Amino acid sequence: MSTGSAILKGADTSVAFTEYESVRHRLPDGRGPAQFTRAGDLDAIADEFDVFLLDAFGVLNIGESAIPGVVDRVAGLRQRGKQVIVVTNAAGYPSSVLHQRYHRLGYSFGTEDVVSSRMALLKGLDNHAHRKWGMVAAPKFGREELPEGAIFLEDDASAYEEAEGFLMFGASAWSETRQALLEQALRDRPRDVLVGNPDLVAPVEAGLSREPGHYAHRLATAAGIEPVFYGKPFPAIFDLARKRIRPGTPDHRVVMVGDTLHTDILGGAAAGFRTALIQGYGFFDGTDPEAPIKACGIVPDFILDRP
Repeated sequence: MSTGSAILKGADTSVAFTEYESVRHRLPDGRGPAQFTRAGDLDAIADEFDVFLLDAFGVLNIGESAIPGVVDRVAGLRQRGKQVIVVTNAAGYPSSVLHQRYHRLGYSFGTEDVVSSRMALLKGLDNHAHRKWGMVAAPKFGREELPEGAIFLEDDASAYEEAEGFLMFGASAWSETRQALLEQALRDRPRDVLVGNPDLVAPVEAGLSREPGHYAHRLATAAGIEPVFYGKPFPAIFDLARKRIRPGTPDHRVVMVGDTLHTDILGGAAAGFRTALIQGYGFFDGTDPEAPIKACGIVPDFILDRP
């Protein structure tokens, strides 16, 4: 998840929750358990699972800082023979940048241990004829992995007119001015919009950042288009993750661990996996999520105090 262009603070978690509910009609259906079980951390549920799918922001790290104790906890799970795979909506970052971050924070994930929504979107391009894409992405990360000939969308209106379709990776360089240009371009001439990061917000040190999903749903409302989403809670990223899971592992022995009901928990349940919600960090940041769970009906198998 990128550190988006706008920051929500404090009580705005409730604003973000309400926004997720307002776009629920575009999200997949997922059946969770009738009720959840509370537990302390990942170690407390380790005997029930062979594979842990871990969200990054809110589970491994907050912004550029590792969550205390989680490096050792992940290492301990792997020493016990558990498979640990990062499943992240960080579509704004090239794979090399993600791996450098995890190693800098102390994690020892290999390339095979990380599945990102950027990877899911790029694979999804196989289903689209070659065209000149306009990209919602930060030029500072370069063109690694990006489609040949794609153009960064900035403040030049002609780029929006020229693009034959749009790819939304990360919102760190996005602005309301650029959003208005894209909305107008789509009203003038509807085109495909493919979204790598469906998150509306992400937890960072300063609060919650606005992410591509927020802007994509606004495009849908303003321009009458239907974006195609590739990250959690949508199937494409879980299809990639499933290919990394050890053959023969039954779904009930796989747990998706995350901090957000409408992405991690809903997506994990829709994929057929069990789920664990972190309440001590990330979206809920130490608040009790029981009331939001009742309000939205997205029920995890477990609520953990911390990862």
